[in-house]
Amino acid sequence: MFDDHLQHIYDRATANSRIRTLTDFHSDGVHLWHEGVRYLSFASNDYLGIASSLARLADASLHGAGASRFVIGNHAAYAHTEALLAQIQHSEAALLFPSGYQAHLGVIPALLGKDDLIMMDKYAHACMVDGARLSGATVRRFRHNDLQHLSTLLAKHRSHARACMILTETVFSMDGDRAPLHALRALADSYDAWLMVDDAHGLGIPSSDSIVPIEVHTGTCSKSLGMIGGYVCGSRLLIDTLTQSARSLLFTTALPEAIVMRIAHGLDILMREPERGIKVMQLAQRFCAQCHLPVPSSPIIPIILGSNEHALSVHYALRELGMWVPAIRPPTVPEGTARLRISLSASHTEDQIDLLADYIARSDRLVKKPIG
Repeated sequence: MFDDHLQHIYDRATANSRIRTLTDFHSDGVHLWHEGVRYLSFASNDYLGIASSLARLADASLHGAGASRFVIGNHAAYAHTEALLAQIQHSEAALLFPSGYQAHLGVIPALLGKDDLIMMDKYAHACMVDGARLSGATVRRFRHNDLQHLSTLLAKHRSHARACMILTETVFSMDGDRAPLHALRALADSYDAWLMVDDAHGLGIPSSDSIVPIEVHTGTCSKSLGMIGGYVCGSRLLIDTLTQSARSLLFTTALPEAIVMRIAHGLDILMREPERGIKVMQLAQRFCAQCHLPVPSSPIIPIILGSNEHALSVHYALRELGMWVPAIRPPTVPEGTARLRISLSASHTEDQIDLLADYIARSDRLVKKPIG
């Protein structure tokens, strides 16, 4: 019976401290409210502190778009915002989607099909995985950031495919590390393959990888830009092609004008104030130095604890001290790598970072188990 099937899935999903619940939060800058208690938050993706700035922007047009962009949903704010996105990603053109997830569900199947090959990093986000599966292309996963494994797979499978695209991310959401884009570019060129890179967690964060040529550059407006929406950047021909063939763009309601205007506002801040990205990385380096962690590549800092129980214990210990640091568990991360995922913002202060480092050590003593 269907109910029995559902119960089996539920029981399996909630075993070993994996149960997840939907709960309400209210964000207030770098603080959040939960069940009437105010916490200093280290859970937001507001890396550059732009979301707080957007809250002060006067309301524009708050009504919905009413239809897809191809009916009556398009508006002037789109062209301006897409031009800014293209400029930031050093591309000829850009295309906005309602979300980053929808962007990948539309872009990958629009570009690849059953005669093609997709090489994808093992840690690539679920939206890339789902888009790749939806395309019907042959999908091969290479070990995370393992160039030798990717090279072996390309040597074995590339000659059998019409086209090949390598899928990865600039910054990986659970580990905070970066893809070796320069080396991936060289490998792609040697096998006549293309690069598709998701910049969801890397936008605005200082990096030397911005000079790497990339055929398909995707991202989201919900992290560093403090809003919602997704995008793809590339050549004018790429954008024109996707405008005709990306089904998740063609058959969905457009983003409201107010949302698109706020995306543009976030992009303006990002371009005017690059010091936000510099500051958040300085804070990340400060925290890691105090906690004797490796030099960070991004504002995402994982502290691997191993078991689900240990991660939850430290999470609750920090919560008792007024800190909200998420515990991330399988299947979101590999078995045996349950962790704290610390997400820093340019809106955090040095004092708050120092307090977090102190409380991490204090929570370690509270749970009677060493961190790391």
